[in-house]
Amino acid sequence: MSASDDAFRAEARAWLKANAPDFRFEDNLSEDELIARSLAWQARKAEAGYGLVTAPPELGGRNGSGRMAAIFAQEEARFAPPTFLGLNIAFNMALPSIKRHGTPEQYRRFAKPTIGGRATWCQLFSEPSAGSDLAGLRTRAVREGDHWVVNGQKVWSTFAHRADYGILLARTDPAAPKHQGLTYFVVDMKSPGVEVRPIRQINGKSEFNATFLTDVVVPDANRIGEAGEGWTCALTVLMNERNGSGQRQPVAYDRVRNMIDRARSARRGGGVALDSTAVRARLAQWWVEEQGLRHFAQRVRAAAARGERPPAAVAMLKLVAAAKKQQSNAFLMDVDEYEGLFPDAGHPEREAIFDQYLWAAAQRIAGGTDEILRNQLAERVLEMPSEPRMDRGPFNTLPGGT
Repeated sequence: MSASDDAFRAEARAWLKANAPDFRFEDNLSEDELIARSLAWQARKAEAGYGLVTAPPELGGRNGSGRMAAIFAQEEARFAPPTFLGLNIAFNMALPSIKRHGTPEQYRRFAKPTIGGRATWCQLFSEPSAGSDLAGLRTRAVREGDHWVVNGQKVWSTFAHRADYGILLARTDPAAPKHQGLTYFVVDMKSPGVEVRPIRQINGKSEFNATFLTDVVVPDANRIGEAGEGWTCALTVLMNERNGSGQRQPVAYDRVRNMIDRARSARRGGGVALDSTAVRARLAQWWVEEQGLRHFAQRVRAAAARGERPPAAVAMLKLVAAAKKQQSNAFLMDVDEYEGLFPDAGHPEREAIFDQYLWAAAQRIAGGTDEILRNQLAERVLEMPSEPRMDRGPFNTLPGGT
């Protein structure tokens, strides 16, 4: 750690101590309150040059290094800031992909309102027939002069009903092989023809949506990268999504110490839950996983600070963190001997734990299912033989590829 890094950490810590407490996240915030607080916090950071540390000052940053951005993120996490997913999508997926594959003008145009807390984003990738097999998507974009006309349906569009922009993957050349006929766009979610329908979830909320696109006009100026390069752009998005999801878990759900305390106080027969060998073994396993996540996340952040793309092994972050979140919340319900089948108005902490347990099931699907991630780790990291593929050739010659 250099002297300049130490100085920046001290500066960031002092600023956060003076500003962050006013915006602290609370479990009982409504959706409107969470979004308002998150955007206000983002705007406050941008005013001070912390909106996106690596961005230029005119966009709300300070032309800082990747290492400085990592330092600020570490310090910010200590204050439990509000975390609206529409901003996480912006900073973990949308802006990095636009910066890497788009033009400087495109990046400035979309980054300025986002960093300034005036725009939120959603992801328009998955479809009813293209989830794990994303490249099998059927949403079409047809070029007409200086714009494209988009028709199709997307699903599991998180917070699309509150988004200003969406990152869209659409098929522009059905005669090309399925991975090569895709193009990446930014869609104004207020455009005519965009219809967002909430999906009722098991936890009673409607954060996911089905999004219908009917003759939606997208300017060619909103095409990111060349036509047909959408899959390359999508890989950048997915890698950053898994990286961001995995790195958030150890911070947001760092509960091993709390679980140990809970097991130490929960009565069982003539003793406490922590007396159980099985309970101690589970806690020890989660402790090991948590430390592994932390150290691997630090390696990934260091690589990013050097300008490197996230490695294929980054899938481990998301794979391990999502499973740990679901299992640990189930443990917390079990050790206190309540099922959590219904919200308990008298115990808001129990409500929050049960809600996170249900939400974790979705996280094991979003950004790649556990099974898909294991396949990718086997093939791309361990270099095991690939599974046989029957979907080669032009997309429009494949079953259902109309």
